[in-house]
Amino acid sequence: MTNLDRIRTAHADPEALEQAYRAALHSGERATFISAIEEAYAAMPDNLLFGAWHYRLAYELTAPARRVIPWLAAIVLAAINGLIFWLLSDDRFMLEVQGQERLPLLLIVWAPTCAAFVLALLVAGGDRRLPLAALLAGVILALGVVPLWAHTLISDATLARHYLEQAVFHLALLAWAAVGIFVLSRRDNTLNRFTFLIKSLEIFIMAGLFAIAGVIFTGITASLFEALAITLPDVVMRLFLLGGAGLIPVLAVTVIYDAAAPPAAQSFDEGLSKVIATLMRVLLPLTLGVLLVYLGFIPFRFWEPFQQRDVLIIYNAMLFAVIALLVGATPLQPATLTPGLRVWLRRGLIAVALLAVVVSLYALAAIGYRTWEGGLTLNRLTIIGWNVINIGVLTLLLVRQRRANDHTWAQAMHAAFGAGMPVYVAWALFVLLATPWIFR
Repeated sequence: MTNLDRIRTAHADPEALEQAYRAALHSGERATFISAIEEAYAAMPDNLLFGAWHYRLAYELTAPARRVIPWLAAIVLAAINGLIFWLLSDDRFMLEVQGQERLPLLLIVWAPTCAAFVLALLVAGGDRRLPLAALLAGVILALGVVPLWAHTLISDATLARHYLEQAVFHLALLAWAAVGIFVLSRRDNTLNRFTFLIKSLEIFIMAGLFAIAGVIFTGITASLFEALAITLPDVVMRLFLLGGAGLIPVLAVTVIYDAAAPPAAQSFDEGLSKVIATLMRVLLPLTLGVLLVYLGFIPFRFWEPFQQRDVLIIYNAMLFAVIALLVGATPLQPATLTPGLRVWLRRGLIAVALLAVVVSLYALAAIGYRTWEGGLTLNRLTIIGWNVINIGVLTLLLVRQRRANDHTWAQAMHAAFGAGMPVYVAWALFVLLATPWIFR
């Protein structure tokens, strides 16, 4: 019998529901139990017992979690990753494209390498599923090698370079997916998927803060030596800049994520988590205003994206930024917000999603026109795919919001974002593995 079945059976029996909760805790299925309670409450919002558990778990979920940070393992793994970055940044490790251009090998393999070290960190931090971590690390490292060979299948040098440039982004996405598969294995439900997205966003922002601090530190260090008329050699500067960049992914995960707990059991109501949620909600009305103003200007510059390739790239980046904003602004448990804020937050999220769909359809029409005029290229195929997927996720979000009520709207948004995750991974794999054969 599943947790959901037990909960439904105990819909009028407080003792049986408490026993089901304790059994879930004992078997390590707390996150699954929470998700099942939310599903049962969404189906029966008038049930007082389910309502009481919904609010009880909402406040428990936002309580700060105790954790032990594996600093020794983190420092060792980060240092090794940094040394690999420093080594591969040498001019000896360059990738030739059709014998004409050279790209740094590090640019291609950095994300799979980071994913392997992050998986090792998660194992050292308490998630002892070493065989699964080793398997996923091997898979993502193998995918990192694919572009080094696959670009030779493409006869046109420009297309080969475009493929390698796209491989950088898609390998980063697949590296993130490998970590996600590990974290969500045997815990794959709506709540864990969404909380994994939230923690991923926090890690990316923390990594950005580390990068800013690293650049400032390197600049100050170089200036101090220059004051003594000493110019640091290139090998030292690469150690500071690129070696330091290798430290960042491992350290960012160390600071933000508790490997011993599933995503739904992480802390979300303190420190950076609270700052990011507040920041995203502050940006929501500003984004809404910008989108409204932009739509007002479209009739006066209608043909611009139909003629300018760079404008379409900006549109695609904007769409990813909007989805990240929507994820960050969506509350994990709306019960922790005031009733007025819940109402206006939901309206703002729906409005931004709706306007983003309108702008994205306009961009999709532009790329379709350019494809009809100039033929299908590797870049156009990739952008069309991402636009269609992102529009699909936002449309699914809007459809589910249409069907949701005041009690279920946040869970509906969680489910929409979670549904998009495997589609993103599938398209990234397609671009990485299939496009060299299509455009050879």
